[in-house]
Amino acid sequence: MILGAHTVVYSKNADADRAFFRDVLGFKSIDAGHGWLIFALPPAEVALHPSDENGAHELYLMCDDLKTEVASLAEKHVECSEIQEARWGSIAKIRLPGGGEIGLYQPKHPTALNLK
Repeated sequence: MILGAHTVVYSKNADADRAFFRDVLGFKSIDAGHGWLIFALPPAEVALHPSDENGAHELYLMCDDLKTEVASLAEKHVECSEIQEARWGSIAKIRLPGGGEIGLYQPKHPTALNLK
């Protein structure tokens, strides 16, 4: 029985990005050993999109009010891109301390978050 999903975000500075997930985003974590933190995430869903290549993956955190969330992150000195409007949602990119980016979006489509 599949009981969950494990997402991996690769980073040139994993320690800084772990601190960001812990201290800025406030995600709870467990130490898997030697400071290797694994974070509990909010409910999740997965979408499979067509692509010309395999192996490309993206992480988007979802929110119900993107403008408010971006403003809250700005108060914590987090760099976010301008909000872009897409057919499927409003989206911004969050710059991680390690140099990478993750998406943050407010969906305009039905979500699978509450399905059992």
